[in-house]
Amino acid sequence: MNKKLAQWVNECAEWAKPESIHRCTGSTEEYNKLIEMMLADGTLLELNQESYPGCYLHRSNPNDVARVENLTFICSTEREHAGPTNNWMSPEEGKAKVWPLFENCMKGRTMYVVPYIMGPAESPFSKIGVEITDSPYVVANMRIMTRMGDVATKRLSNGEDFVPGLHSMGDLNPSRRYILHFPDERLIWSFGSGYGGNALLGKKCFALRIASVMGKEEGWMAEHMLILELEDPTGDKTYFAAAFPSACGKTNLAMLISPLHEQGYKVRTVGDDIAWMHVGEDGRLWAINPEAGFFGVAPGTSERTNPNALAAMHSNSIFTNVAVTEDGIPWWEGKDASPPANLTDWMGEFPWTGPGPAAHSNSRFTTPASQCPSISPSWESPQGVPISGIIFGGRRDTTVPLVAQAFDWQHGTFLGATMTSKTTAAATAAVGQLRYDPMAMLPFCGYHMGDYFQHWLEMGKKLANPPQIFYVNWFRQNSEGKYLWPGYGQNIRALIWMLERVRGTASAVTTPIGLVPDPSSLNLDGLKIDSADLEGVLKVDSAEWRADLDHMNTFLTSIGDRLPQELWGEFELLRERLAD
Repeated sequence: MNKKLAQWVNECAEWAKPESIHRCTGSTEEYNKLIEMMLADGTLLELNQESYPGCYLHRSNPNDVARVENLTFICSTEREHAGPTNNWMSPEEGKAKVWPLFENCMKGRTMYVVPYIMGPAESPFSKIGVEITDSPYVVANMRIMTRMGDVATKRLSNGEDFVPGLHSMGDLNPSRRYILHFPDERLIWSFGSGYGGNALLGKKCFALRIASVMGKEEGWMAEHMLILELEDPTGDKTYFAAAFPSACGKTNLAMLISPLHEQGYKVRTVGDDIAWMHVGEDGRLWAINPEAGFFGVAPGTSERTNPNALAAMHSNSIFTNVAVTEDGIPWWEGKDASPPANLTDWMGEFPWTGPGPAAHSNSRFTTPASQCPSISPSWESPQGVPISGIIFGGRRDTTVPLVAQAFDWQHGTFLGATMTSKTTAAATAAVGQLRYDPMAMLPFCGYHMGDYFQHWLEMGKKLANPPQIFYVNWFRQNSEGKYLWPGYGQNIRALIWMLERVRGTASAVTTPIGLVPDPSSLNLDGLKIDSADLEGVLKVDSAEWRADLDHMNTFLTSIGDRLPQELWGEFELLRERLAD
């Protein structure tokens, strides 16, 4: 065993006092034994094995159903390094407060040692992590979400370094719940939660919070972005990365089924949530998907919105906090037009009668990416895929048009830095409030947001051929609350316009916020959309944008002295353009 790993495992075992220790191999036999054990103790419930073979349901404690941003801390040596958008504790305070919670916490439990690779197994851009946990549910999900077990142990045995993560369910007491990141030590501790975003330490904790620090120091980018492949009628393939806050349609866009398939426009999935991006020898930005599975939001997923996700999750998947029918079929709001009779809700109440939802609004599915019908043949390419366009998007009822292109990389960085969206149920906070979420990284950046913006600017200087940057909004409404754009598969039309802008072939109208489509430049073949709705969804209303300026100024000011002056310059240019 890797000496550093052996020492760390022994230290954790001596403190947490597990009944036994199991080093995970990642084998099918091991996974099946874990499933059998969890079925026997009630951690999992078997779903209909004819319709959903290899699928199971997990019900969380009702106090443990989402990311806990208020209990998530960056424990950098200096408070200033964490910045104003993160919760901070000193490493000394964090360890003094949380290490005692781990004492004897695994008595009567098995300690699982979970080695895993973030990224394709043969990629030079992949990284190794090891999670110690007392949750077999976490182990099973980590097997789906990462390249886990012997494939990682092989690299560890060669002396490769790794990011250690220590997790325990504890007693699920919210007052004893902490998610700590020690960026200087590349260390993660999580105590008192079993929810995926808090407990699957390879996901947000490593792949974003710790990796963002690693990327800054090593000259690459760890971003909360999907990666998609767009094929045109000639068979040429172009790759986009796109950042959306959780539950704002990322997975739907990554798995989009094109209504223009017969014209030759096809979308394939490289990743649905996280992108690690490096500067290639050709001066382009190249991206890998560090994950091996999807941890998707179930509510709203349907044959209309995301048939590829539905197909992917029909086998070998774990569902969390969904409802279930009498015959063992998982169900959630938005799956069908109306709920079936005699549902058992996400808390196990039968029959569900409301008024609350049958499935929790942040209920999830974990499924292998390889099962997705739209998965790209390039999704495990060791080099990654070349990114030609970066897309930022949020959930806005007004103001933001369907799609706009930045004037250049610096302006695009400003657009990402000032991205706003309505909050969703993916985090334990009020739903439906408008907040600034720069690059959809507000909860996930492991260091000072001002330094993060500077890193974006510096990365742009390294790129001989930088991606074009776009800003989208599928959710704009009219004064009656009607959505102006059909969304879902029809978003291919905005993607095609972006593709043509990358190639310099589509026309655009210059506005104060960027370049927006001339309506005639959008491929609207076969789409029935009212001309007033089309005009409304593309409209840039200077008065609405001016109303945002004070809030934007307040947010930028909150970043402090480390906000790059280039972004203040972009803010002043925007103010001037809106005044004309």
